[in-house]
Amino acid sequence: MQSTLHVSGINCYSYHGCLEEELRIGGWFRVDVAITSDFRKAIESDTLSDAIDYVEVTQIVREQMDHPSRLIEHAGGRIMQKLHEKFPGNKTIDLKITKLNPPVNSQIESTAIVLRQEYK
Repeated sequence: MQSTLHVSGINCYSYHGCLEEELRIGGWFRVDVAITSDFRKAIESDTLSDAIDYVEVTQIVREQMDHPSRLIEHAGGRIMQKLHEKFPGNKTIDLKITKLNPPVNSQIESTAIVLRQEYK
């Protein structure tokens, strides 16, 4: 049985960007994570150790968003790797990092990247 855990709207004030001002001043980001896997063991046992703990997912995201990167793709790659290390096994991780109010010569609300990785 494939199931998906969604952890949405992890808001982080972080220092990512290609402009020196972004690395110095920072800005707001929103991170959404979806992990699809076989959750039968957790369903049957009702035990947190058999599940993917959303508290730990959130902690990994926050820790990795605290490390500045020029590209949010780089930050996203780190998050994906740490999630895979913490929760080994067959799964698909979808990760969306949204940069709110990016500094461009136009008025836009946000930019985002979406990463997907299947681990077998």
